[in-house]
Amino acid sequence: MTKLTIRAETPGDLSSIDEIHREAFESDPHSRHDEAAIVHALRISGQLTISLVAEQEGEVVGHIAISPVAIADGTRDWYGLGPLAVVPKHQGCGIGQRLVRETLQRLHDSGAAGCVLLGDPEFYARFGFKPNAALLLPGVSPGYFQSQWFAGAAPQGVVTYHESFSAPGNAPG
Repeated sequence: MTKLTIRAETPGDLSSIDEIHREAFESDPHSRHDEAAIVHALRISGQLTISLVAEQEGEVVGHIAISPVAIADGTRDWYGLGPLAVVPKHQGCGIGQRLVRETLQRLHDSGAAGCVLLGDPEFYARFGFKPNAALLLPGVSPGYFQSQWFAGAAPQGVVTYHESFSAPGNAPG
């Protein structure tokens, strides 16, 4: 197996990151096909807390983004995972799993209190994510909005993603 490197994005990765998100979500019926725009908007607004790429043989084949979220009860230091994308020809090889694990480790090490995401419950359960009735994302099936709590008081209330997700055509995930 070829060595896979997980590292922080660099300015030279930006067009590859855009292309990865476009390719990965091109045929996804649940996507609004704006994941690349979300990542770009988060970057421009200074809200891209963690942005990692997976590189294999000099090619960027995956990307994951983390940005802060607000919780109605005022709980601080919570983040949203996503978008996450892997080039279609490399999907199913564990690249997405490596990106998620590395991201969660970095979040935990940074002192984050927790992380939320909108995604496939079956995929994300392996990382410790689970639905939490106390955290809500309006308009989303509770089973697909999941969280992982690291430290601090248990939060509750509506979760709000940065406005980069709610620009015309954008949604979390």
